[in-house]
Amino acid sequence: MNVLELIRERRSVRTFDGNGLRAEDAQKLAEFAQTAENPYGLPITWRLLDADKEGLSSPVIVGADTYIAGKMARTDHAEEAFGYAVEKIVLFAQSLGVGTTWIAGTMDRAAFEKAMALASGEVLPCVSPLGYAAKKMSLRESMMRKGVKADSRLAFEELFFDGSFQTPLTAEKAGKCKDILEAVQLAPSAVNKQPWRVVLCGEKAHFYEKKSKGFISGDGWDMQKIDMGIALCHFELAAKACGFETDFAIADPGLPVGNDVAYIASYALR
Repeated sequence: MNVLELIRERRSVRTFDGNGLRAEDAQKLAEFAQTAENPYGLPITWRLLDADKEGLSSPVIVGADTYIAGKMARTDHAEEAFGYAVEKIVLFAQSLGVGTTWIAGTMDRAAFEKAMALASGEVLPCVSPLGYAAKKMSLRESMMRKGVKADSRLAFEELFFDGSFQTPLTAEKAGKCKDILEAVQLAPSAVNKQPWRVVLCGEKAHFYEKKSKGFISGDGWDMQKIDMGIALCHFELAAKACGFETDFAIADPGLPVGNDVAYIASYALR
């Protein structure tokens, strides 16, 4: 299964079958996580955690006994780097038939931070259960998905633009970038806010964050930048699946933007 198929088929899983993560899948995921690089070059420490042994729990997760968590130094671009690496792991898990869902607020954070031996200056942005989806979702999961319209996405022309934010880009006009941008459109995000906006300027794709209230903590940590990292990951992986090479850069093109929009990064296709 190629990455485009993985992106199209993957969904968040909160209700697991209770059988536990198979040892061979646990080993593959642990090994893959150590290779999950990010374009910012920031190191992330990953661990698979035994929920019973470590006393870990989340009120929205049913039937999972294994979690994966990552910690890293709190520094510039930590959010984007984490989101990018997270999505690589998520898609690899999908290729194994392992279900995931990234959670940040709905967990016993103190217990997870203790299990990860979180040090001063480090951050543990989010964690995910690992396991196999139950045949039927719990009522709570069904209600959560309905509440955030988890299976819907903003229209193509609301997310993507041609040359400037004044010119929406339709799927029909996207040409060779259509499949790549559709992969970005399908990226998961916190409560399905879809904060990414992309402006195509020739062979370059400039990524911007459309900020929503309530996602930036008092000390400046921006949860939606994790979503931006996920979108960047989808773009790069989809571009490579479509036969392109990519060059990553942080080079603001200086396009006029609204007060609630901020430049994040760019990719050049070749």
